[in-house]
Amino acid sequence: MKLKNQLERKFRRYFPKRIQNANQFLTPLKGKNGLEIGGPSPSLSHQGFLPVYDVLKALDGCNFGAQTVWEGNLAEGNNYSWGNKKGYQFINDGSDLTAINNKNYEVILSCHSLEHFANPIKALKEWDRVLVEDGYMLLVIPHKDGTFDHNRPVTTFAHLLNDFELNIPETDNTHFEEIISLHDIQMDAGVKNMEELKDRTYANIDNRCVHHHVFNTPLVVELADYLSYQIIALQHFNPFNIVILLQKSGHPNNSRYKDPANPIYQKFPSDKIWET
Repeated sequence: MKLKNQLERKFRRYFPKRIQNANQFLTPLKGKNGLEIGGPSPSLSHQGFLPVYDVLKALDGCNFGAQTVWEGNLAEGNNYSWGNKKGYQFINDGSDLTAINNKNYEVILSCHSLEHFANPIKALKEWDRVLVEDGYMLLVIPHKDGTFDHNRPVTTFAHLLNDFELNIPETDNTHFEEIISLHDIQMDAGVKNMEELKDRTYANIDNRCVHHHVFNTPLVVELADYLSYQIIALQHFNPFNIVILLQKSGHPNNSRYKDPANPIYQKFPSDKIWET
């Protein structure tokens, strides 16, 4: 088995697994300049399942602090590494991009980042602010059914909207007890036992490891519609990725994705239970 895994890694280095119909996502982003929230992301690299870095012209990055669990030590400046290129590294909370002007980027990238925000709609609206008209958002969000969150109930859109209207801060701990009681530790390589999970959860303002909210595909579609973004492409990539490309549009028509009979909703059990 060990030899098989080693051979698999070597093979995938040269022949990566790709999402189906990758060009639906890549072609609209070709030659554009972007901002990535919480990157860089191996999934978007040349070896990743959706090699966005290969097609962009320029990319800056934004991380919440000068030290993160995922990237280690960071410094603001022209040192954001994406592929073999460099962009500007911002040290800012992703829901408060005060250092960035309105309509400054053509693309926003977020890979496994949105779930870490206590106030996702506030974050999305801030990303919208720095995006040009007709610009794109590429979001990769973990589907709760395939992750250590699978025991938790799907967050409702009404809950997210209420958090936004109440201006819930990133210090919020509303979901901590739910997370601790329903978290599947066996699926989380970051903690070994319940005590480690508790310590990590209550230190979230420093490490940002908590998944405040959990998503399924209908919830992601509802967020896109609320923001008035057109869904350009929507797919799942095993084992738990919701991959969605959105375009800023005042008059979206996402009706095909509002139909529960759409085949996109047949993969994960919670996608078949719609909020009423």
